Amino acid sequence: MRLVIQRVLESSVRVEGSVVGSIGKGFMVLCGVEDGDTQEDVRYCVDKTVNLRIFEDEAGKMNRSILDDGGEILAISQFTLHGDVRHGRRPSFIRAARPETAVPLYDAYCEGLRAAGVHVETGIFQTDMKVSLVNDGPVTLLVDSRRTF
Repeated sequence: MRLVIQRVLESSVRVEGSVVGSIGKGFMVLCGVEDGDTQEDVRYCVDKTVNLRIFEDEAGKMNRSILDDGGEILAISQFTLHGDVRHGRRPSFIRAARPETAVPLYDAYCEGLRAAGVHVETGIFQTDMKVSLVNDGPVTLLVDSRRTF
């Protein structure tokens, strides 16, 4: 499972012109499920997401988590995070999980975040989404449950 986590002041997602998810301060997370991912990958990513200390404390140091700060998360499914562009000019998505595998794991990730006490909004899986955000910092981090980077 691969995540792109962006600290935001606000973020929203539209589908067919209508807002289907919107948050204030927190994280906008792009979530890609890889073929072979399991519930263990989900647990790793949930734990990493809710415990990342990337909000500033009173001294201005990145020392507070989303749980400490009471932030929200907008989680967007994003199979293209597993696009391989090392060869040729057109990405290969062969490593991205098929929807019948990806949907339950993406849903489990969102439910895990909620179970940890975070308010979570989502887009709609397998739709053309328009995501807006105001990046805070900017702070953008990559998380990979297989720890490939």
